[in-house]
Amino acid sequence: MHKLWLVAKREYLQRVREKSFLFMTLGFPLLIIGVSVVAGLVSAGGRDARPIGYVDQAGLLDRAVLPLLVEDRPSFTSMEAFADEEAARLALKEGRIAAYYVMPGDYLQQKELTLTYDEDEPRAAKTRDFSCFVRASLVARQPSEVQDLLDDGLTITIRSIDGRRVMSEGGVPSFLVPFVVTFFLFFAISTAGGYLLQAMTEEKENRTMEILATSLSPEQLMAGKALGLIAVSLTQILIWLSALFGGLWIGGRFISELQGLQLPWDMVLVTALYFLPSFVLIAGIMIAIGGAVTKQQQGQQVAGIINLLFVVPMFFLVLIFENPESPLLVGLTLFPTTAFLTVLLRWGMTSVPMWQLVLSWVLLTSSALCSIWVAAKVFRIGMLQYGQRLSLKTIVQGLRGQPAVRSNGEAPNHA
Repeated sequence: MHKLWLVAKREYLQRVREKSFLFMTLGFPLLIIGVSVVAGLVSAGGRDARPIGYVDQAGLLDRAVLPLLVEDRPSFTSMEAFADEEAARLALKEGRIAAYYVMPGDYLQQKELTLTYDEDEPRAAKTRDFSCFVRASLVARQPSEVQDLLDDGLTITIRSIDGRRVMSEGGVPSFLVPFVVTFFLFFAISTAGGYLLQAMTEEKENRTMEILATSLSPEQLMAGKALGLIAVSLTQILIWLSALFGGLWIGGRFISELQGLQLPWDMVLVTALYFLPSFVLIAGIMIAIGGAVTKQQQGQQVAGIINLLFVVPMFFLVLIFENPESPLLVGLTLFPTTAFLTVLLRWGMTSVPMWQLVLSWVLLTSSALCSIWVAAKVFRIGMLQYGQRLSLKTIVQGLRGQPAVRSNGEAPNHA
């Protein structure tokens, strides 16, 4: 066990010190934060600071509600009243206001407003802010008990037909979270697979593997490398997640739609349960590929095909939106390599039955353990036939316990 931890520590420290790791790990978060900051600055810079004018011919607008609106949203546009439309038009021509609204005397019957703005500044209308001003003014005219009811709004509970998924209306934006997490984890798993393959093939090419194999068993060596590389990938993912949440926090300062975003903790639990066995599965596959080939380029060609098995659900996004209970998606939920992403994508659209979750996780975990066993066998066979690319026939013979045969027809010398 001590040797296993030494291998894991060495692998971890070696990888995190590489320039490529630092570039990928720090570059991606900086990109997210940079985009968030630029978007916020552009949003703030493009905002017209001039007030919005209005002419209240119906006598319905109440300036007393404006401080409350500003308190609720600091970016709320200031409003300026005018006695008539001529005064408002003059203020617009002089550039003192960005636009002005006219509320006619029969507004309650017609429910129509007139908006006038500068042709060069169509965004200056601030329709949303003025609509809030109108609604707040109309609410202020109602009795206190009606005001409280209208201010609180409706409380809607969204419930699936089987009663397993229950959430409030405020959690509706959280339906988008699984899709964001899916794309994020897809990128993370693809990157981690490259690290795992690279770690195995590099040491075979520079013959470091021969030295290591004389000091510890193939199982210890393989398990230590897998553990160290999983720790490397988890470090990278934690940094990326921190950057993602930081970007959302920064964006929430400028984008009101992000302020009500709630993290669905049930989805977080599902992600935690599926992530580790999925990662172990891809680790076992990549280690097996690294043990079977002699050069990294050969392994990359095979790994590219294997990676497609993990990202197949991305090609069925339309079906997930239209029919998340499709038999095809149920099959992808149960299939080990596609289980993780399929469950996350379906989680945002429907209630995944418990039996599917349990069976899917059991199959995934069993496949992950099996992949580690196969990887250890392939690794051992590769050490016995060092310098030769293993054929599928040789691998199958080794898994069955039959003596492997070299390409010249002779059995390898186990001594």
